[in-house]
Amino acid sequence: MAFCDDIILEDTTLRDGEQAPGMAFNRETKLKILDALIYCGVKWIEAGINAMGGSESNTLREMLERVQGQDIHLIAWNRGMKQDISDSLDLGFTHVHIGLPTSEIHLVNSIKKSKSWLIKQACDLVDYAKQRGAFVSISAEDVGRSDLNFVVDYAGEVYEAGANRLRLSDTVGLLTPQQYYNVVNTISSAIPIDTQCHTHNDFGYAVSNTIEGLRAGARYFHTTVNGIGERAGMPDMAQTVLSLKLHYNIDIGIKTEALKGLCECVSKATKIPLYPWQPIVGDNVFSHESGIHANGTLKNSASFEPFSPDLVAGIRKIIVGKHSGKASIKYALEKLDISYKEHELAPLLAMVREVAIIKSSGLSFQDVADLHSILRKI
Repeated sequence: MAFCDDIILEDTTLRDGEQAPGMAFNRETKLKILDALIYCGVKWIEAGINAMGGSESNTLREMLERVQGQDIHLIAWNRGMKQDISDSLDLGFTHVHIGLPTSEIHLVNSIKKSKSWLIKQACDLVDYAKQRGAFVSISAEDVGRSDLNFVVDYAGEVYEAGANRLRLSDTVGLLTPQQYYNVVNTISSAIPIDTQCHTHNDFGYAVSNTIEGLRAGARYFHTTVNGIGERAGMPDMAQTVLSLKLHYNIDIGIKTEALKGLCECVSKATKIPLYPWQPIVGDNVFSHESGIHANGTLKNSASFEPFSPDLVAGIRKIIVGKHSGKASIKYALEKLDISYKEHELAPLLAMVREVAIIKSSGLSFQDVADLHSILRKI
């Protein structure tokens, strides 16, 4: 199989992302994140769960009003119940997702239903939503522990019932990239239904599994901003988008220079800081301290950077600290227009390293200048 020509990112920060333990977005937060997603170029957004009722339903109604007339698709997540779907459509949603499991462990222990019940229920719900003119997405939840032959049969049944899309949910994130590829490839090869990657990060495979699922023929894929979500989270949007763009030459229309702002917006909403080495948007991604790296970067930025910081509105930084070399010391002094002699650099570097060890941190350029001044007085 190969990548589809029109791959579509659907972000689920406002649904599956918010389901991270202890997380709750109020109206203002959901609207801010919605606006930031749209500004970034995201056109498909899983907005939330109308069945929660109360203020959540009011917020979802306001979100629908906010995007009216725009080329934005808001999706309502629903349990496998007709009332859920009816209420979401009545609220104004034209795109609905139906969550149903296909694994034996979920059928037996979670919803206590048979496979035959599942197929009939799924087809009845799809038919109902289609009769009301909706775009209908439906899950094969816990696909990683499902009988793949049964999932193929299930996919064929919901396709015949009119489903627009089948979400292949590795609900507990246990599949390897090769295994997830096989699941998507098997279903996509057997049934002409659009498939969607929905992967979790329990083993750290979420981004890789999503890429492999797309390579196997899936058309849609889920991400969350900063990879938030249940347990270990979901595929991080920035990482997935940049991988598609730079590794596979697939541009899905996301403003990469706006990703950092979007990540900071969600970071503030979740009260979880972006860690410095977070791929793509972390502060350390374009920061260089070690002597060899700093020296190479100052001579040619591509030496130790896989892509230009301009692509993601990043800022290149030379950090002075324990691991610095002379090139960084010279750079710091020159940035402050401080003259120096070559023979001063070695003792200054030694002093910088000792101070960094004492402070257990890096030094500012002004710190370097002050040490240089002290050294000259000795």
